[in-house]
Amino acid sequence: MKSITCALCFCLFLAAPGVRAQTSADSAPAASSANPATLEFRPQIQPTLEIQPTSAAIVIDGKLDDAGWEHADPVTGFAEFQPREGIPAAVPIEAWVTYDERNLYVAFRVTDDPSAIRASLRNRDDVMGDDLVGILIDPFGNNATGYLIGSNPLGVQIDMRISDNSDDIGFDMIYESAGRITETGYQVEMAIPFSSLQFPNGDKQEWRVNFVVFHPRSTMRQYAWSALTQANPCLLCQSGNLTGIEGVRAGGGIELLPSLVASQSGSLSDGGDPSSFQNSSPTAALSMGVRYPFRPGWTAEATYNPDFSQVESDAAQIDVNTTFALSFPERRPFFQEGADLFETSISQVYTRAINSPVGAGKVIGRQGRVSVGYIGAVDERTPILVPLEERTLFVGADRSVSNILRVQGDVGEGSQVGLLLTDRRYRGGGSGSTVGADARLRLGDSWQVRAQVVASHTAEPETGDLGDRDLTFGDGGHTVALDGESFAGHAAFLSVSRSSRAISFGASYQDASPTFRTANGFQARNDYRNLRAWGNWSLYPDGGLVDRAVIHLAASQGVNFDGLLRERSVAPTLNVQMKGQTFLNGGFRRTDERFDGTRYGSLNTGWISVSSAYSERANVGVSVNGGDWVLRQFGAGQVGTGFSMGLNGELKPTQRLVIQPSVAYQRMVGEAGDELFAGYITRSRINYQFTRELNARLVVQYDDFSESLSFEPLIMYRLNPLSILYIGSTHGYDSFDQPHGGFQRTDRQFFLKLQYLFRP
Repeated sequence: MKSITCALCFCLFLAAPGVRAQTSADSAPAASSANPATLEFRPQIQPTLEIQPTSAAIVIDGKLDDAGWEHADPVTGFAEFQPREGIPAAVPIEAWVTYDERNLYVAFRVTDDPSAIRASLRNRDDVMGDDLVGILIDPFGNNATGYLIGSNPLGVQIDMRISDNSDDIGFDMIYESAGRITETGYQVEMAIPFSSLQFPNGDKQEWRVNFVVFHPRSTMRQYAWSALTQANPCLLCQSGNLTGIEGVRAGGGIELLPSLVASQSGSLSDGGDPSSFQNSSPTAALSMGVRYPFRPGWTAEATYNPDFSQVESDAAQIDVNTTFALSFPERRPFFQEGADLFETSISQVYTRAINSPVGAGKVIGRQGRVSVGYIGAVDERTPILVPLEERTLFVGADRSVSNILRVQGDVGEGSQVGLLLTDRRYRGGGSGSTVGADARLRLGDSWQVRAQVVASHTAEPETGDLGDRDLTFGDGGHTVALDGESFAGHAAFLSVSRSSRAISFGASYQDASPTFRTANGFQARNDYRNLRAWGNWSLYPDGGLVDRAVIHLAASQGVNFDGLLRERSVAPTLNVQMKGQTFLNGGFRRTDERFDGTRYGSLNTGWISVSSAYSERANVGVSVNGGDWVLRQFGAGQVGTGFSMGLNGELKPTQRLVIQPSVAYQRMVGEAGDELFAGYITRSRINYQFTRELNARLVVQYDDFSESLSFEPLIMYRLNPLSILYIGSTHGYDSFDQPHGGFQRTDRQFFLKLQYLFRP
């Protein structure tokens, strides 16, 4: 199974209006008298739950004493699926579900020692490591996309979208939640508006659902109502069934999302002179977003003059010895809904390539067993990536227009086939287009096949200076310079894998021709043919310090389209999950590769990492990597000894205060003992949560490679994921030589953003 620990562990799993929390011993719906720990236990395989509409109003306060719960039957029989499978949950768990014409109501009660419960007052989606409960919903029952909606014991929300391609914790849904720690454990209530969900049109609904609980103690134990097993790689396929919902409609009415952004910035007019700092005039801009569910299962969304800036910068990555572009996650809400539909093994769609749109539109819908998605945008400042065999070149272009169309159909149970078309047109001439077909096929419970073929056509704009204008590609038939050339390319991907609890294995093939590009995607390199094979052997010792050990072996070989070796490697790895939520990972890689025309053989590297969440108050992780490295500087390549180290932690002195420090360090020494490069990046994020809605945050980052320092203070008030108020600033400093000396201010910005969601 695709890492259940990864997909469901609210480390990957989960403030809305009305979220509340307090400690008390409140009444609850009638408890089930059966105690699964005292009876012969049998895990429930895809059980069915028929629910009834509520008979009275339910107030989301975590008390569970409303009359609306009286006729809801308890959901029991939870079975552990990590680290063990098929044994009863270590603590009594009950859940309840009911509904009215507006909301689906879900409640949990977990009986446990209240002093051992882990719960933090944090921003939504930032409570990984806490006790957590949630419901997994697959409304269309196609086993392609599900939504995990949950809460910690204090009502802090954590939600994510789960698909066969990825698990997106950046996905946000509007719902109401409340939780409270009691004398006998904790209780959670949630109200999920039907207007926040998409589901089939019809008087009667039949959904695939599961209920999950995460129980972090000396071991992170995970439980589910419908029993889960890693022998089946499809998580959603193992869900139970929910029936009884009648007379409800998805989508709600039209939604408006106006926003106001005001800012004032300053920067150096002369980058080498810190005394040339100049302030610009304050600016303000209005934007508007509209979302309309024009029929059940279909939504149209448009935005004009959107503010797609981030209130927090991406964490810096060390790229001193990297020649390829680095990708970053998408955090902009406009692009997150339906994002799973556009995700494919070969990246034809990378929405961050739509950089600064004047306007954008999107349609997402489903008819029967077919899903459709469309994105269109007019971009003012367009990034262009030029992938090559050994490097990525980058240049910025002017306005462009992008159109992206996706069609995907269900085949059988848990299988899909799809078609994806992308097209970008540049102002003044030039374009980039792709057409691709893909399939994800389940063969029985354990086997999975993925395949994709993509054809591209590029008509280069005559804009921008990439440097290295004399570089050629495609057997010398084309120059790297953006000089109006036209060419076509292709790429392909195929993988076959088998998953089980004990033994898993697979193989994959991927290629990209020297002329393959994806204007709307992320293709950092091309001109390769890669073959990879891997296998896992998982052991589950009975007792002792180890919960699980995985022996992993991977081997790969890559050549370019001329048949020259690019890289050949073999890498054994050992992953150990121990008591105390402590994880140990170590491995070794032997590589033979070619770079910049030189063959480097018998390169040996090793790594080890350790992380632990043994204490609720402090988590820590450290990783070390070292061995033979290739200096990736064209014209100066050589083998040296490299060393890297990463350290990250999370300190929670109080329930409201969280400090997250990190440091990354790299150093490389040449064969003659000379230091080729060395440096580090440190980053600290400090967050204080005043209330569920109000918090203050400070990010401090120092990049030793560029000798730059930045501060990012922010105050945020958030009613829900889309109704927010930000007040913050960014401050950048660089180190200057004499006569200026020391750190001097190079850029600064103050900003305010007010955004409010109007929905019926």
